Amino acid sequence: MAETLLLDSLLHIPEALEKMVFPPRARESHRGHGEAGIENRIAVDGNGGGGGLVSGPVDILETPKAYTFFFDVPGIPKSDIQVTLEDEKVLVVKTNGKRKREEGEEEGCRYLRLERKAMLKLLRKFRLPEDANPAAITAKCENGVLTVTVEKLPPPPESKPKTVEVTVT
Repeated sequence: MAETLLLDSLLHIPEALEKMVFPPRARESHRGHGEAGIENRIAVDGNGGGGGLVSGPVDILETPKAYTFFFDVPGIPKSDIQVTLEDEKVLVVKTNGKRKREEGEEEGCRYLRLERKAMLKLLRKFRLPEDANPAAITAKCENGVLTVTVEKLPPPPESKPKTVEVTVT
């Protein structure tokens, strides 16, 4: 039994060291998420948790035609979710954090236990890369998942090098 506990604690040393060396946000980047792409191109500006705001987890997918953001927003009505764009380059997603509880169908009903806590107010900001199209942003919320898609601008046409013939006199 003692050998198992010792072995188990030794196996978790890298995780413990990682927690001490890297703060939570840096740990996500340190693990290699998006090493060759979107995390290096999209500046993530979460909220430090002050004032009842949280920066919930997000998955970001880059495809050849768009950037797609996935947020978990369980129990939050669509009308309480705001997706905006600041300065044409900063995507802002926020919620008011209120979740409606199911009311008892009959009078005299009451909850015996309330363990599912409503999410605090969510606030996330993302500085979009240069190839993001601020005029082509869509958002949909289904089954507690908010999906925000930002289309990419088409790449500029490659210009051929201009050759000028100069006569030497």
